[in-house]
Amino acid sequence: MSVILSLIICAMLVGIDQLLKFIVVENLYDGGFVTVIEGVLRFRYVENTGAVFGSFSNHTMVLTIFSVVLLGFSIFLLVTNRKRSKFVNVCLLLMISGGIGNIIDRIRLGYVIDFIEPLFVNFAVFNFADCLITVGAFVLVGYLIYDLVKDVKKNKSTKNTEDNSFDETNGKTEKPDGTQ
Repeated sequence: MSVILSLIICAMLVGIDQLLKFIVVENLYDGGFVTVIEGVLRFRYVENTGAVFGSFSNHTMVLTIFSVVLLGFSIFLLVTNRKRSKFVNVCLLLMISGGIGNIIDRIRLGYVIDFIEPLFVNFAVFNFADCLITVGAFVLVGYLIYDLVKDVKKNKSTKNTEDNSFDETNGKTEKPDGTQ
């Protein structure tokens, strides 16, 4: 994926995040809510001064600095594009887009606007940017685990092939210890 295409997609995702947050502020700032699916999901305006699930509340400056550093590293990984899988780049792109969306809130407002509230489980209120970060991170971890398992199997297969080499002169398979 080209850097320009990545930047365009990133800008679109950040734009969607900021638009959704704007709509929530305009319509739900006064404490109201909108039930999307009864007993399952509603939208409700929440100001999150912390990190994930409200942890580190009121530490906005530290969280902003940490987020900017992490975001910078992720952008560096995406832009350097060292023969990485396009799949990995898409995961990085999702995480970067979500990170930018939340950093904009932290810098501009001093908190992140959350609004997606699952009702079927006791869970924190979150936003679209959080979804991008979470999906990108979980899929990336899953892909890296899959890739690691695939490499281990490949290396094991290669080792077994080397351990049981076929001797073309006598037509017998010889093991490393010299037995047949």
